[in-house]
Amino acid sequence: LYRLLHLLYFSCFRVPLSRLPSVRSRLRAANQLDEFLREHQPDVFSRRYAQCYPATQHYLRMGGRSTERLYNFMDAQFFGQISLGKPEQNFTVVFDTGSTDLWVPSSYCVSQACAMHHKFKAFESSTYGHDGRVFGIHYGSGHLLGVMAREELKVGSVTVQNQVFGEAVYEPGFAFVLAQFDGVLGLGFPQLAEELGSPVFDTMIAQGLLDEPVFSFYLKNNGSSFGGELLFGGVDETRFVSPINWVPVTQKGYWQIRLDVVKVQGALSFCYRSTQGCQAVVDTGTSLIGGPARDVLLLQQFIGATPTAVGEYLVDCVRISSLPVVSFLINNVEYSLTGEQYIRRETLNNKEICFSGFQSIDVPSPVGPVWILGDVFLSQFYSIYDRGHNRVGLAHLSEESKISV
Repeated sequence: LYRLLHLLYFSCFRVPLSRLPSVRSRLRAANQLDEFLREHQPDVFSRRYAQCYPATQHYLRMGGRSTERLYNFMDAQFFGQISLGKPEQNFTVVFDTGSTDLWVPSSYCVSQACAMHHKFKAFESSTYGHDGRVFGIHYGSGHLLGVMAREELKVGSVTVQNQVFGEAVYEPGFAFVLAQFDGVLGLGFPQLAEELGSPVFDTMIAQGLLDEPVFSFYLKNNGSSFGGELLFGGVDETRFVSPINWVPVTQKGYWQIRLDVVKVQGALSFCYRSTQGCQAVVDTGTSLIGGPARDVLLLQQFIGATPTAVGEYLVDCVRISSLPVVSFLINNVEYSLTGEQYIRRETLNNKEICFSGFQSIDVPSPVGPVWILGDVFLSQFYSIYDRGHNRVGLAHLSEESKISV
């Protein structure tokens, strides 16, 4: 018992997560979504995941090292708090396993988006360290540009010294204006970094702040503002039931694993044609479940989802209880989602609208088709990210965690 208490309360630290409406939901409520998506229709997923794969493949060549990762944050719903500097300056960030860098808006930012968010004031901090290098991350309508610096970072109850981060001085695009977050804290592998320097989780490991080089997510998607929690340094055994299914990372960068097969209630199967299955990226910074366009189109048709003019798929809300179960076989363990779990509900003008939680992607890969397991999937299971053994752990939620608010 003492060992369990020690693990939970001394060598691990928690970051509570809140759940708020996404940029997409806010654009829809303002009747601006159609116009926004017409003006910003890049191949979202292939650009976000372009650097997974060799740059020699012409269909993924984006120019330089920049990738269009940030576009996908318009669907982000789960956020947590960090602080930078002394005295502390607080920021709301997306904790994103699909990127690696830490950035927040700078007080010198000239964009409209920055005016709507907390901005880092270097001149007010006694622990600020100037770096001088610049960074840029490509976005739908331009580049997010900034300068790099070093600062004292507080995450949960732990303070990280001399952490490299980016101060954004230009944030393009209308999506950032409505975003509920100030910046992003990436939790991917160092190979993904746009900024030169140690990513936050690597710095935590190097400074001996963690009992184990592990972090874990409990995401709660039940309509309340409580979004769950992120635990650094271990796992919370009250949140899940054993066993943990440990799956090796197949390619360092994203948290990428093998996906054996995707099944739709015994009627459809994807990935089964390949002896090596498919690849899956476990991504807390993506809201939906993404899959190859041909497969997802069949899946949408099978669940009776109809396309809108801007590429979303609608489902009749009264049919949700009768929708087929969609299952993901990972390392010979089946993870099943019911219609209630993979359909997203929104209220617009006092009317409920139901959207499919699946979205088409096409990311050609030498190791098989790629699926993206975003929050629609991750909110139904406990996920563990183990850098010590380069593996992802998945476990079913405990009954208490399923109903907690």
